[in-house]
Amino acid sequence: MLDPLTLLGLAVGLAMDAFAVSIALGISLPRVRTNQALRLALAFGGFQFLMPVVGYLAGKSFADQAWVEAYDHWIAFGLLAGLGLKMIRDARLADGGEPPASEDPTKSPRLVLLAIATSLDALAVGLSLALLRVTILLPSSVIGLTAAAFAVVGVHLGHRFGSHLEKRAEVIGGLALIAIGLRILLEHLAAPSA
Repeated sequence: MLDPLTLLGLAVGLAMDAFAVSIALGISLPRVRTNQALRLALAFGGFQFLMPVVGYLAGKSFADQAWVEAYDHWIAFGLLAGLGLKMIRDARLADGGEPPASEDPTKSPRLVLLAIATSLDALAVGLSLALLRVTILLPSSVIGLTAAAFAVVGVHLGHRFGSHLEKRAEVIGGLALIAIGLRILLEHLAAPSA
């Protein structure tokens, strides 16, 4: 079993990407409604809960976790960079001073892709916990609830910050997603291999 401080540190660390993406989404929203914040919490928290469980089950079947670690950062980078570029393109295509008319990102398939991209590290954590023979339900629940809470706080912070930026909000949100993807990629590429 993980000690409470280690588990909390792990949960907060895994929630940071969801927090940053929620800030970016909050920047692009003209107004944050309760149902939008709840959808973000369910998507990010749900995938952060589910991925360690999937990783754990796979880890019980496979002794080697290298296949996940070899590609998770590339997948996350590709998803986040692609979505970020789309946000920037949409903002550039919008007519003169009006904000881009885009769908609610909390109702689009884009949210699922973002939730998956930000939870791939949690998949590797689940694999690791299986190899360490740690039971998964409590860690996975704490990870999911932490990500959900960070998503709600993040979307509200992003909206508050973004309301001062108006026209550039979607471009900034897109750049933030690309930066998050790049950070994930660079952290994995710079990490010493075991």
